[in-house]
Amino acid sequence: MSTIYSVDLVQLTNDIKAWGRKLGFQQVGISDIDLSKHESALQQWLDNGYHGDMAYMESHGMKRSRPAELVPGTLRVISVRMDYLPPDASFATNLNDDKKGYVSRYALGRDYHKVIRKRLKQLADKIRAACSDLESRPFVDSAPVLEHAIAEKAGIGWTGKHSLTLNRSAGSWFFLGELFINLPLPTDSPVEEGCGSCTACLTICPTNAIVAPYKVDARKCISYLTIEYDGIIPEALRPLMGNRIYGCDDCQLICPWNRYATLTEEADFYPREALHGRSLIDLFSWGEEEFLSHTEGSAIRRIGYQKWLRNIAVAMGNAGYDEKIEAILLTRLKNASTLVKPHIEWALSQQLKNKALQSQRSVALRKTLRLTRAIEKGLPRDA
Repeated sequence: MSTIYSVDLVQLTNDIKAWGRKLGFQQVGISDIDLSKHESALQQWLDNGYHGDMAYMESHGMKRSRPAELVPGTLRVISVRMDYLPPDASFATNLNDDKKGYVSRYALGRDYHKVIRKRLKQLADKIRAACSDLESRPFVDSAPVLEHAIAEKAGIGWTGKHSLTLNRSAGSWFFLGELFINLPLPTDSPVEEGCGSCTACLTICPTNAIVAPYKVDARKCISYLTIEYDGIIPEALRPLMGNRIYGCDDCQLICPWNRYATLTEEADFYPREALHGRSLIDLFSWGEEEFLSHTEGSAIRRIGYQKWLRNIAVAMGNAGYDEKIEAILLTRLKNASTLVKPHIEWALSQQLKNKALQSQRSVALRKTLRLTRAIEKGLPRDA
C-alpha cells in the first residue's frame, strides 16, 4: 500500500474524481483550506442577527471558515455535487394549489444526508486503499462548514445572490458534500461568476428574506421558519408563507440557470407518494405514528410532529375557505399543544374571513347575474 511519500498526487486526484463519478457524484472538486476572505462577511451576518435562533452558528464562530480547526491536520477538502431534480417535479402545480401542501423539492425523497455521507465514506475507503496515510472526515450539512465557499474554491460553481451554489450546466438543484483530508492534492480553480445584473431571486422571495445580494436574513426565510425555527411563527409572516409547509424553492424556481438543470438518476431522491402533492387536510389528519411512518428515512422527520402540524395550520389559514378545513382545524384545536394552538386559532380566523369574503362575492355575483338577465330581457335594471 502506498504512502503519501510515494503516491503520485496528480494521478490520485484524477482517480478520486473518477471514483466519485462512479459512486454517483456528478462533480468532484478539490479545494484548499484558506477561507479567510469569507470571515468578515460571516461575522457581519452573525452581528446582524441574521442567523435567528440558530445559536450553533454563533457558538462555532470562525471555526466554520477554518477547516483545520474543525479537523486538525486537514490540508484539502474534496467537494462533491449530487443532482436531485426528478423527472416529474410538479413544482408549479403544487405551489399554485392552496389546498395542497408544498414540500421543498429536496425533501420529498430520502434524506440526502444519509445518501451522500455513505458515498463519501466509500470514497474515503477507495482513497485509503491507494494511500494508507489518509485521514478523513465526511460532512453533509452537519457541522460548521462553509460548504458553498468550499464548493466555489473547488470549481463546483459560484455562489449566487440567493447564497446557494450555481453551476452553468446544472443550475442549483443539487446537494453538496465535503470530505476533509490530510493529503496535499492539487487544487481546482474557481469558475467565473454568472449572475451578472440578475436580481430575480431577490424579487421573487415571498418574505423578502434576501435582504441584499448574497445576504439572507434567516429570520424571514420560509425554510428557516418551517424547519429550523422552534417557536411561534410571527403573524406578519404567516400570510406570505402560502402553502409552503416544509422549506421553500422560490429563489431556485425563478433562477434562469435552472433551465439547464440535469435530472437525477438517483431513485432515492424521487418523490414519496405520501408527501408529494397531498392535500393539506390529508397531511393534517396524520397522527404522530403516521407522521413518523411516512417520514422514515426523510429529512422531514427531524422537525418533529408538532412543528409539522404548526406549519400545516399556517398553510390552512392561507387557503381559500373550505368547510372541511374549518372542521379539521376545530377538531385539532381541542387537544392542540402550546406550539400549535395559536397557529390553529389564526388559521380559523383567516378561514372565517375568507368565508365572509366568499359570501360577499357570491352575493355580488348573483346581483350581477340578475342585472345581466334584466338587460338581456330589456327589463328595468332594478327588476
